[in-house]
Amino acid sequence: MQAEEHADPSPVDRAALAALVGASPAGVAVFDEHLRYVYVNRALERLNGVPAAAHLGRTIAEVLPEVDVRLDALRQVLADGRPRELTTSGQTWADSAVKRRYWRGACHRLQERGRVRGVVVIAQEITATHDEQEELLRARSYLTLLDNAASSIGTTLDAGATCQELADFVVPVMADVAVVEMIPQDDGRPRRDLPPGVLRLRRAGMATVPELADALARFGGPGEDIDYQEDAAVPRCLAADEPVVENLYGDEQLSRAAPTPERVAAYRAIGLHSAVVVPLTARGRPLGALSLLRAGDSPPFTEGLDVVVARTLAGRAAVDVDHAQRYTHEHRVARELQRSLLSEPRGPNDGIEIASLYLPAGEGALVGGDWFDAIPLQGGRHLKVMGDVMGHGVEAAVAMSNYRSMLRIMAEDDQPPHRILERLDKAVEQSGLDRAATCLVAVVDRREGVCEVASAGHPPPVLIDPGASGARVAPVLVGPPLGTGLGGYRTTVVPCGPGTVLFMYTDGLVERRGEDIDLSIERLTRLTLPAGGRLEDLLEEVVDRFADTAEDDIAVLVSRSRGY
Repeated sequence: MQAEEHADPSPVDRAALAALVGASPAGVAVFDEHLRYVYVNRALERLNGVPAAAHLGRTIAEVLPEVDVRLDALRQVLADGRPRELTTSGQTWADSAVKRRYWRGACHRLQERGRVRGVVVIAQEITATHDEQEELLRARSYLTLLDNAASSIGTTLDAGATCQELADFVVPVMADVAVVEMIPQDDGRPRRDLPPGVLRLRRAGMATVPELADALARFGGPGEDIDYQEDAAVPRCLAADEPVVENLYGDEQLSRAAPTPERVAAYRAIGLHSAVVVPLTARGRPLGALSLLRAGDSPPFTEGLDVVVARTLAGRAAVDVDHAQRYTHEHRVARELQRSLLSEPRGPNDGIEIASLYLPAGEGALVGGDWFDAIPLQGGRHLKVMGDVMGHGVEAAVAMSNYRSMLRIMAEDDQPPHRILERLDKAVEQSGLDRAATCLVAVVDRREGVCEVASAGHPPPVLIDPGASGARVAPVLVGPPLGTGLGGYRTTVVPCGPGTVLFMYTDGLVERRGEDIDLSIERLTRLTLPAGGRLEDLLEEVVDRFADTAEDDIAVLVSRSRGY
């Protein structure tokens, strides 16, 4: 039977149609007023993968059930006679390598002697053009994604936060599900022994489109350890330091991508069908992996643009994660070093009370160089030191330790405060320490009831007399910081009788952005302590008044003598 044939007599001149469009490369179909096929040319026969005779007398839905056709638009053409262009998509019976095909068709009404006879549709496949447009749009969205990455990923020095930012950033633009998993660091947590060939990673970030959130919740969230079988996609990715793309069309592919065989059924149930895993690598060291997954109607990942963009984002995030991990390690070492140096000082001799306070600016801040010490001297005298090394981190904490050790040596000669600072300044210059420090040295003579004070760039101490309605700021002459080699320190003598509290601190207690330092120090004159009051109560008052607005570490050392 020829393609031009139809089941019933028709007003359409079949010979004329065959001569006009029978050999056309465009698909041509004629429908009657009930939108049933009455004519199909050979091009449309090939497009649909159905013989012409199988079309005739049947509707589009009966012939091509997987093609989405705007029947309402065809009915409008029948009704008003206005030609229309339509885009149709779906899948016909013809063999095709693509999941969804697209056609563009022009629709015209057929009339004979004023009577509507049907509709003619001339269609061409535009799948390749449509796919190219989709690829172009995706490329543009990926470029925008890369442009925004720097401001959205690595906004803190927290490795876990960076991993979560990466996962959130790629969903839903690149994936329906994103998982970031890291090689566990030595954080003191107990470890379970691993079977041979198993790789353990720790989930650090996870994001998903809303419709999959409930189903994926049972797979575990950040902080949980995931054990991968040797041939799973993530271990293969890390072993080769190369992306792995898995189109999960069958259980065999799913089992290769899943961490364990038990996950295969669960992945299948939520419709996961495509995955790409890219390594997180920094300074030649593997840190973990980023896994992107697609489900449902989302297109599968490709080896081209998808992988390039995913690897670029993972590479940028890996640098931020590496910085965060190095910071965390350095912060932990520096904090432990500083904690060991800032242990509660013992009373230097009988009759002396001492209390101290150290408050870091915050968990996210690098540890500073604040330090203090209390050293007994001959004749019932005692020396107090408060210092602040410039900078933060391990280097500042190590420098702080050196300053403290050298000052203890200087204090053994029982020199006045300004001499101690002069000798320490020269020793620092000769030692090669490249970090300057401020320092306040105070020697309290209980027998004479005085306090000798000298400052190397440090805020002055405050003295709280028993029963007084406020504190007084010692009028100390301030010299240059230690480590400059300039010298020029002076000792000031101020009254400090029994029961008077010597209050020493670092600038983190008083410095506030946009405020004059003298005004900030003046606030300390409102501190009071009843006669016989506890030094610990005074420190609690300091925390209540000043800790919330502090922008730097705070160290406070308070002492009081009970007479001689």
